[in-house]
Amino acid sequence: MHNSFAFSAHSLCFAGGHAVFLQKIRIEYAALPCKSASNKIAGCRGLKLDFQSNPQPKGIRMNELPKTEKLPLMESFYTLQGEGFHTGRPAWFIRLGGCDVGCVWCDVKESWNPDAHPKFSVESMVMDALENPGRLAVITGGEPLMHNLDALTDGLKAAGFETNIETSGAYPLSGNWDWICLSPKKFKLPLPEVLAAAHEFKVVVYHRSDIEWMQQFLPHLSPDCKLFLQPEWSKAEDITPLLLDFIKQNPAWRLSLQTHKYLNIP
Repeated sequence: MHNSFAFSAHSLCFAGGHAVFLQKIRIEYAALPCKSASNKIAGCRGLKLDFQSNPQPKGIRMNELPKTEKLPLMESFYTLQGEGFHTGRPAWFIRLGGCDVGCVWCDVKESWNPDAHPKFSVESMVMDALENPGRLAVITGGEPLMHNLDALTDGLKAAGFETNIETSGAYPLSGNWDWICLSPKKFKLPLPEVLAAAHEFKVVVYHRSDIEWMQQFLPHLSPDCKLFLQPEWSKAEDITPLLLDFIKQNPAWRLSLQTHKYLNIP
């Protein structure tokens, strides 16, 4: 007897690139041997996608997602979210290539050039994400909003994922998001539409002047937006005491630490 489990989610049916009706997906897992290339994920663990239309009997399958949508992918990996509101949650990270914001302290400068990274289809990225049990997907970069993310988030949501993004807000919003983490940068300011939509406002503090600089954006945020200050990693020893003092005097703010770096995980 094979061990198995199943869960359901909802997705969109695509026709000519457009979502035309909602349908229900049933995703089943069973310890089955591989019988085809499409089943060779997670060490032939037999993940099967059964798309059940609602109410019609016909629906899309994963191989009918818009394959023409390809994005430059620097890396993807399964780890714990290390910073901000969702710290400690298991998450599948998708790091897209491309960024022109130009932070001097960026720790992934190799992500800046989108042409340095191969392009992958939405289908392949969703299937890779499904290899792991967590159902939180975090899209990061680089600056992910340099790309249209509608197809990627549609595909992830069709597979049952919660979708989070980490962005500087310098480009217009695309995609369907459960959580938008806006981390503004001096080098390219966030757009008003991203400020208004942000669920989380996380300021990386490299210099004490950043605390004063970031306050110009506060009137444009939602009243429910969560506020975080995070010391830049290389300046943490000097900056963290300043942030502790500020937060104690301004209790609407919280401290964010890069716990993944302390834990030495991705």
